[in-house]
Amino acid sequence: MVGRVIEVTGLAKHFRVHRRQPGLGAALRSLVRREHVTVRAVNDVSFSIGEGEVIGFLGPNGAGKTTTLKCLTGLLHPTAGAVTVLGHTPHRRESAFLRRISLVMGQRNSLFWDLPPADAFEVNRAIYGLAAGPYRSALEELVELLDLEPLLGRQVRVLSLGERMRCELAAALLHRPSVLFLDEPTLGLDVNGQAAVRSFLAGYNARHGATVLLTSHYMGDVTALARRVLVIDGGTLRFDGDLAALVEAHSPHRLVRVTLRSPVPVETWTGYGRVSEVDGAMVTLQVPRADTAAVAARLLADLPVEDVAIEDPPVEQIIQAVFAHA
Repeated sequence: MVGRVIEVTGLAKHFRVHRRQPGLGAALRSLVRREHVTVRAVNDVSFSIGEGEVIGFLGPNGAGKTTTLKCLTGLLHPTAGAVTVLGHTPHRRESAFLRRISLVMGQRNSLFWDLPPADAFEVNRAIYGLAAGPYRSALEELVELLDLEPLLGRQVRVLSLGERMRCELAAALLHRPSVLFLDEPTLGLDVNGQAAVRSFLAGYNARHGATVLLTSHYMGDVTALARRVLVIDGGTLRFDGDLAALVEAHSPHRLVRVTLRSPVPVETWTGYGRVSEVDGAMVTLQVPRADTAAVAARLLADLPVEDVAIEDPPVEQIIQAVFAHA
């Protein structure tokens, strides 16, 4: 891989946590003798990310995604392994490193609750020591792309979640970071809000060549922005590769959606594939991936077909299959 920006080798992060049984007696005993257990949040994870790549980082709740991001941004010190971002060791928190990255967490508010976004942007300008010219240029670009003009003078507390997230993105990008870590950036947004954030991120990556590592439970975010995905479960990396390859490897079937001129008996579909859904004259069949073209041709020849479409199963189902296989 040319121009590696992020290098992770054997990353592990373990936490020692207190555990006790329920009840008053257990609570009293814990005052004298506390029992601890080790939680392996991330265990022996390795990957590399090149300059300008947009990577989807997938996994269920508690899989280790956010812990990995915090190790990459220097918020946590790894238990074991080596991590470099832009040639820096993140947990050293060097100024030269912090000036070139940004972390946006959809469930965390980094703006000032009682101040308008315009004031928060000025604070960020001072923190990063931005000169007036570059700051004004970046701010004007972000205000236009994210449609922030009506929001700049309103208190953050009165903004909707979608409006706040757009302002959070602008605040995180004023210093034009080379690496952008996004943890659930569209969490809680409606369909229009999600689409606006995705479009902006794709445009930012294209304009500035920024490297993006994105975690999201909304597969629409990943399919719209990333070609390569990392799949983590139980703290262990389960897959690293092309999203299309993930679909092909873990989905032996494709969906053939057929619309007829009029409904037919269910037994008509015997021999074409497994019926997974019937909605009047529209039927969805599960067909082995290698047979889809031949089955579609037979359907067109044998039945009064008005429309036929061949699709891969929803990516959510495929990711669940990866977890189940793991």
